[in-house]
Amino acid sequence: MAAQTISSLSSPLQTFSSLRPGVSPSYRFTNFLFYSSLRPSLPFSSVILKPLRAARFRPLAVSAALKNLSESDLVAVPTDPQEVTVNFPSESGVYAVYDNNNDLQFIGISRNIAASVSGHRNSLPELCHYVKVGVVEEPDRSALTQAWKSWMEEHLRTTGNVPPGNQSGNSTWVPARQPATPRKKPDLRLTPGRHVQLTVPLEDLIHRLVKENRVVAFIKGSRSAPLCGFSQRVVGILESQEVDYESVDVLDEEYNYGLRETLKRYSNWPTFPQVFVDGELVGGCDILTSMHEKGELADLLKK
Repeated sequence: MAAQTISSLSSPLQTFSSLRPGVSPSYRFTNFLFYSSLRPSLPFSSVILKPLRAARFRPLAVSAALKNLSESDLVAVPTDPQEVTVNFPSESGVYAVYDNNNDLQFIGISRNIAASVSGHRNSLPELCHYVKVGVVEEPDRSALTQAWKSWMEEHLRTTGNVPPGNQSGNSTWVPARQPATPRKKPDLRLTPGRHVQLTVPLEDLIHRLVKENRVVAFIKGSRSAPLCGFSQRVVGILESQEVDYESVDVLDEEYNYGLRETLKRYSNWPTFPQVFVDGELVGGCDILTSMHEKGELADLLKK
């Protein structure tokens, strides 16, 4: 006989700041375990009920997330940061910040309301005097957004205005996002691996590389982490020129095995880094630095 489990579910109860009449008890999952049988008269073998957990009480500053903004308690923000964590919950929810004239300045959502209120109080003490709070019991992104939206829509219906801190372009309460740092191009690999037999001589691969790419820098290490000061200087110069270039790590013995000695013979240049432009060797760090300082490198790259 196969065991099966059926779960019955009813909606959970919001926890309020204080007990109020007319609130029904919380419901939980109840599991019914029974065994199926070909005999229809066989009753359930057992019923397993999980006990209810005691309701949790929250600080007085907490109101239900779906409670109207106008009905939520206005709580003064203490000047002592330690008292903020006592008066406000460290849970997820929506909050509204008022100045000393009781004018709404900002409506926000947070994964830690107490930390957000404390941060606003420290950075904007003249605007953060009172706060209304609504804790969201199941704080996924959708629930938090819906709670914020309900308070914002209520304020718009009442005043017709968006709070100053929520207006487009205002970064007083929420700092503007910095543009993401563009990822640097990966370094090129000349071979699929040192244990793979090449069908083309390595010198031919070098020749094809410098002819098919306008600027190529053979350096020690990668462009994101050069392994010598000269290579770091060359990478910095090319980056400052904002030129599109390819880089090859001559120390990579796995994918560029034998490159250092072969490149020395190809370019007839004994040291690294080596920079090629339009298929021709320009030079190493000293030459590139001199050309950069005189403006000659910029002129070369503009051609």
